Amino acid sequence: MPPEDLKRKLTAILSADVAGYSRLMGEDDDATVRTLTGYREMIAALIKQQRGRVVDSPGDNLLAEFSSVLSAVSCAVEIQRELQDRNAQLPESRRLEYRIGVNLGDVIEEEERIYGDGVNIAARLESLAEPGGICISGSVYSQVKSRLKLEYENLGEKSVKNIKEPVSVYRILIEPESVADVSAKKKEYALPEGPSIAVLPFVNMSGDPEQEYFSDGLTENIITGLSADGRLLVIARNSTFSYKGKSVDIQEVARKLGAQYMVEGSVQKKEDRVRVTAQLIDSNTGHHVWADRYDRELKDIFALQDEITMKIIRGVGIGLLGGEGTREKDMPPSGRLEVYMKVMKAREYFFRFNKEGNILARQEVEDAIALDPEYSLLYSVLALAHLYDLWFQSSESPITSIAQASKNIEKSLALDEEGYFAHYALSALYWLRKEPDKAINALERAIAINPNGADAYAHLGSFFTCTGRVEEGLNLINKALRLNPIPPALYLNYLGAAYYFLGRYEDAIEVYEEVLKRSPDYLFAHVGLTATYIASGREEKAHHQAEEALRLDPGFSLDKFAETVFIKDEAEFERYIENLRKAGLK
Repeated sequence: MPPEDLKRKLTAILSADVAGYSRLMGEDDDATVRTLTGYREMIAALIKQQRGRVVDSPGDNLLAEFSSVLSAVSCAVEIQRELQDRNAQLPESRRLEYRIGVNLGDVIEEEERIYGDGVNIAARLESLAEPGGICISGSVYSQVKSRLKLEYENLGEKSVKNIKEPVSVYRILIEPESVADVSAKKKEYALPEGPSIAVLPFVNMSGDPEQEYFSDGLTENIITGLSADGRLLVIARNSTFSYKGKSVDIQEVARKLGAQYMVEGSVQKKEDRVRVTAQLIDSNTGHHVWADRYDRELKDIFALQDEITMKIIRGVGIGLLGGEGTREKDMPPSGRLEVYMKVMKAREYFFRFNKEGNILARQEVEDAIALDPEYSLLYSVLALAHLYDLWFQSSESPITSIAQASKNIEKSLALDEEGYFAHYALSALYWLRKEPDKAINALERAIAINPNGADAYAHLGSFFTCTGRVEEGLNLINKALRLNPIPPALYLNYLGAAYYFLGRYEDAIEVYEEVLKRSPDYLFAHVGLTATYIASGREEKAHHQAEEALRLDPGFSLDKFAETVFIKDEAEFERYIENLRKAGLK
């Protein structure tokens, strides 16, 4: 084929092989082949879940490609963790340990095969990896370093066979995956007296990564619908979504989350049709309570998610609270799918909890309002975006941000005075206005509307902590952690603050360090840890944390920070600010 006719593309390449394969075959070829066959099927399934493609798999080798670097690295980590679990059940002499290399590079595509330096470098990275390990190139590292919650070791530049220039190599530090490693979350939760349920992320079967928010949105709306019934304990979204894209043992996950019932399913969207499969499983027995498949027009998606939610509620043996129409108000009044999708995208951006995500979320919401100006939820989300500008110290005018938030909350409540999210946003507005009693009342109203609102419990616990009711606050934060056993960093940050105000500095340090282990760039955890280190007499460590805070936000100022923080006891507030000042923050 002439060079000008070659089809080239940039892709993420995963290369894997079994360490010591020849020795294992020599010792017991039948057992090795049986194990290898099972492992290859598992690896192929994980690659497919991450929307990758197995290009070739001769013998013990495997080559796969992904359109996303994040997917390739996530898949490599999940493969090694699954292999760790499986190998633990085998005698040490029979374990198959894979080495994996991941590269982002230019390849030549010919029919179903790929060639070129991009593939060769992935193979060389694989050979540099330890058995059970992963090595990635510098091009991969630059894409994932701040986007995946992993730790890396820089191995420097390596000269590798048949590649002219040295290759920058990083090793991924893999530890056995744990669920919420802080001591308060290490245990498995006992089942409550009443029914409890967790909804695992519905799998996107469309083959289009852009549709991920659609399947996620369906899952979230089912969780929201179930949460409206206070007789159900519903595990929060953050916890169940930690299992997204993973091959899981339903009964094991149920034990870790403390849920009797589990829901799992898949979504396949094609043009104007959608196919949804769903099943309800009793984790005590592993048996299906029910399973069903739905083929509908895309415009019927809202009615479909209600139908699935009602089936789940009936399946766990309780009636639907308030009748079948209780969730009608949660849907876009226009019924336009485009609006629904924009809300789902906005939620996805909000969950990033940073300035950039906040900007993108606001853009999606403003576009959705232009399409459906009578949708209450949109104005609540927009109000929070304005308030987050203050927390992230990115507001050009705090007065304007407060005014915009207030106007949008009023609009949201005018359209739906029983909106959970509207009262949740209202509490944040009152808190920034330094009106703690009103903020607490708004959150209590939100909890009355949605008794499983984990976020509301977490924020209420934080508010109680800051108003001197620290023990009560700690109990509420623990309630949020029970509803959301694999919590966002925000919950743990609140937990660290509660321990700080109780004088339990060692516990606070442990929690803050856990936050930073998961989210190294979480500014407020660095700030909290700074104050805690000063309070516990560790000034050198406090100065280091202060430097990290300034690295993340060079414009950070105590004056602006004080405007967004409310601590009722003035002496306690001054002591906290002074601790930060002692560490070098100004």
